[in-house]
Amino acid sequence: MASELAIMPSMARRQTTEQMVQRGMHSSLIGIAFNFVLALLKCSAGFIGHSFALIADGIESLSDVVSSSVVYVGLRLSIKPPDEDHPYGHGKAEPVAAIIVSLALIVAAIAIGVESIVRIQTPHRLPEAYTLWVLLAVVGIKTMLTRYVSAVGEGIDSAAVRSDAWHHLSDAITSAFVFVGISVALWTKNAAADDWAALCASPVIMFNAWRQLRAPFAELLDTAPAPQLEEEVRAVASTISGIIGLEKCHVRKVGFRYYVDLHIVVEGTLSVRQGHNIAHDVEDAVLQQVPQIAEVLVHVEPEEELLTPSLKR
Repeated sequence: MASELAIMPSMARRQTTEQMVQRGMHSSLIGIAFNFVLALLKCSAGFIGHSFALIADGIESLSDVVSSSVVYVGLRLSIKPPDEDHPYGHGKAEPVAAIIVSLALIVAAIAIGVESIVRIQTPHRLPEAYTLWVLLAVVGIKTMLTRYVSAVGEGIDSAAVRSDAWHHLSDAITSAFVFVGISVALWTKNAAADDWAALCASPVIMFNAWRQLRAPFAELLDTAPAPQLEEEVRAVASTISGIIGLEKCHVRKVGFRYYVDLHIVVEGTLSVRQGHNIAHDVEDAVLQQVPQIAEVLVHVEPEEELLTPSLKR
């Protein structure tokens, strides 16, 4: 699971939290606008052109509008500063938004699958040929939108934005299945092929949604990120004068930043003031040299800890 929470790319390192959130919110607004237009286009074309698969595809685009809106709200909440009730800030709103988006995708997949089965058993008219052109346009637009939102999600290390990108991709996959289904229906004169296409898309969507659930769940459970970040923190801390060794180093992700609990080992004969100053030097160095770190809690231990390590607490 740690690989799902890999250290942020170099682009994210150079951005402030506000800049990262603004990028994510901008991608969400673009997704909302495109999905709303595409939903109207697909539902209208599906209704007029007698294609339930296209209508179902349009309904999924409407769910994309909702999911992108959830991501937008989650990002806005995640950047709120700490307060008395939330001393660590509101960063957990971001993975919560990602989980909501993934769950909504699972619900949409189940609904499409159930309705497809009903339609397969119900005789209906063949879809119109022009619906294929609508689907070609949708697949192209959704593919470009997926690439854009995915790049933003990776750039700012946001599980919510990455989930939103997968939602766009699932829409493109569904549209591709529908294109094949309508083509087969028109070729074989069997209208049920259209509904079989929607049914085949359902498990694909559900699988992608399940994949996207893992990272935000891991973040909510404070799963340790990839070891590179801990190694970087240790490397910076070890350069501080007065440090004899480093013991435990725990890192957890909250929103777009990381919180560190670090145990340093110093000479046992140092005064409390001297140990306190060394701890401050460590904190300042880590915050300055590892910009994705929001806070460092440094615990000072005497050198005897290197001889008799304490039990993990």
